[in-house]
Amino acid sequence: MIINEKRLTEDPTIASTASVTNVSFGSYCEIGPHNFIENSHFGDYSYTGQFCFVQNAQIGKFANIAAAVRIGPTDHPYERASLHHFTYRPQMYGFADGEDEAFFEHRLSRITTIGHDTWIGHGAIIMPEVTVGNGAIIGSGAIVTKDIPPYAIAVGVPARIVKHRFEPDTIAALEEMQWWDWEPELFKERLEDFRGPIGKFIEKYQKQPAFAEKGGTHGQID
Repeated sequence: MIINEKRLTEDPTIASTASVTNVSFGSYCEIGPHNFIENSHFGDYSYTGQFCFVQNAQIGKFANIAAAVRIGPTDHPYERASLHHFTYRPQMYGFADGEDEAFFEHRLSRITTIGHDTWIGHGAIIMPEVTVGNGAIIGSGAIVTKDIPPYAIAVGVPARIVKHRFEPDTIAALEEMQWWDWEPELFKERLEDFRGPIGKFIEKYQKQPAFAEKGGTHGQID
C-alpha cells in the first residue's frame, strides 16, 4: 500500500511551476504543477491537479479538480469585424497605446461558479458564467455550457445530466445541512461517519447547526 505523507497547511500549497495572479485562498488548498490561475477564489480544502487553467472563477470548499481542467475560458470578440488580439491589445502590434479596457472588464465580469464538494473530471471545460452546484460531478472531457444542479452527474459534449447522486430528499438534507461550513475539528471527529452510509450520516447530522449559523466565516465565499 502506498501512503501519501503529504501534509497541507492553512496556507495554500502552490507548485513552483504554477502561475497564480490575483487569487485568494481559504485554508488547506493546493494548486498543482503547471497551473495557470487568475482572478479567482478557492474555498477551504479545494485543490487542482496538473495543467489546470482557471480564470474568473469562484471555487467552493472541498472542490476536487482533476488534471487538465479548464474553468472560465476567456473569449474573443466574435461580434466584431475581427476576432484577433489587435482589436483589444493594439499596443502589441504598434496600432495604438493601451488596451481595450471595456473588453477586459467584460471578461472579468463573466464569473464561473463551482460549488462545494464538487468533482471536476480530467480534461473537463466549464464555460464562463456557468454554475456547477454543490456536490455535482462533471465527467472527464465534458464541456459544460449550462448550469448543473446540485448533486447531478453530467457528462458529454455538450454536458448532459445522466443521473443524480442521491434521492431528492437526501440532496435537500445535505444542502440544508451545509456540512462544508462545519468547524474544522469536526471533520476529524466525524471522519468515520463521512465514510459510512449516506442515510446514517443524514439521520445523525441533519439537525446539527452549520458553522455559518454560529457566526463563522472560515473561508466562505458569497
